[in-house]
Amino acid sequence: MADLKRTPLFPLYAEYGGKTIDFGGWELPVQFSSILEEHEAVRTRAGLFDVSHMGEIEVKGPDALANIQRWITNDASRLEVGQAMYSPMCYPDGGCVDDLLVYRLDNDRYWLVVNAANIDKDYEWVKQHAAGDVEITNLSPNIAQLALQGPLAEPVLQKLTDYDLPTIKHYRFAQNVNVAGVPCLVSRTGYTGEDGFEIYMDDGQAPKLWQAILEAGREEGVVAAGLGARDTLRFEAKLPLYGQELSPSISPIEAGLGMFVKLDKGDFIGREALAKQKEEGPRRKLVGFAMIGRGIPRSHYEVQVDGRKIGEVTTGTFGPTVKKNIGLALIEADYAKIGQELDVIIRNKPVKGVIVKTPFYKRQK
Repeated sequence: MADLKRTPLFPLYAEYGGKTIDFGGWELPVQFSSILEEHEAVRTRAGLFDVSHMGEIEVKGPDALANIQRWITNDASRLEVGQAMYSPMCYPDGGCVDDLLVYRLDNDRYWLVVNAANIDKDYEWVKQHAAGDVEITNLSPNIAQLALQGPLAEPVLQKLTDYDLPTIKHYRFAQNVNVAGVPCLVSRTGYTGEDGFEIYMDDGQAPKLWQAILEAGREEGVVAAGLGARDTLRFEAKLPLYGQELSPSISPIEAGLGMFVKLDKGDFIGREALAKQKEEGPRRKLVGFAMIGRGIPRSHYEVQVDGRKIGEVTTGTFGPTVKKNIGLALIEADYAKIGQELDVIIRNKPVKGVIVKTPFYKRQK
């Protein structure tokens, strides 16, 4: 895996038992102890993830907001300084370039936090579709990101900072926060379905902060967590993964993310196609299902009704919290009804499943 990119934390992985894989061109830990242990720790205590592979693109200048409004489907004009927002970013046909977070750092200064495999593509896309007085910079190589997620994330992180963390509300952030002697941007966001923080810092400071957080959370049972648990956690909470639930051929309307498509905000790339889908109803819909028969569904497994293909699985696995074999599937809209039975083709055999309400897991606040 010599040609793969590595985060500043790579030298520490082995010390914590990390087993690495190729993830979109990055050598990242899939697990440290076990996926099930790490998943359970995040649901009941807290887990620490290295997400330094994610990308940060800075957009600043008098026309920063006007450009972002054209690129994304959500309405960034609603953002206050210190607030973050989730949004798809679409092609003219409604398919997804990426899904991302927009951070408003100052009146005319924003960050786009984008998926690791899409950094270069996104950077070229926004530059290609930029106009007016705007400066766009790819900060990704210089910024590291850690995610501390779980019900004990706040008390553990509070040990390392004088900043009053309860004042940071959901999808809000604070800048220049001193955490264990490291200047950070601390954001109350995450990708697990739990409360927690995403913490941004200069890449050289990441190893120090990683060790400080794990040491601070030792008594509470905070663990290092890898990509495996990150995937099962986000999946139970029905948070989409780019390349599976969203892609150039899957629109946010089909993926059930219509609430993040603001047709009334003015023109944006993909608006016409998405407006048509909203008006006519999409031909395909993303649904959640639980297996009735024995078998674990996996990505790209065919989904059938009465022997006819109606779609395919986007994500499927055993849900560690819900204790069931479950999946998400993109299927013909006519069949997207709670209680609809379907067959998932596992090892060339149809195995019975049923469409259920999602998300599979929702934390008790």
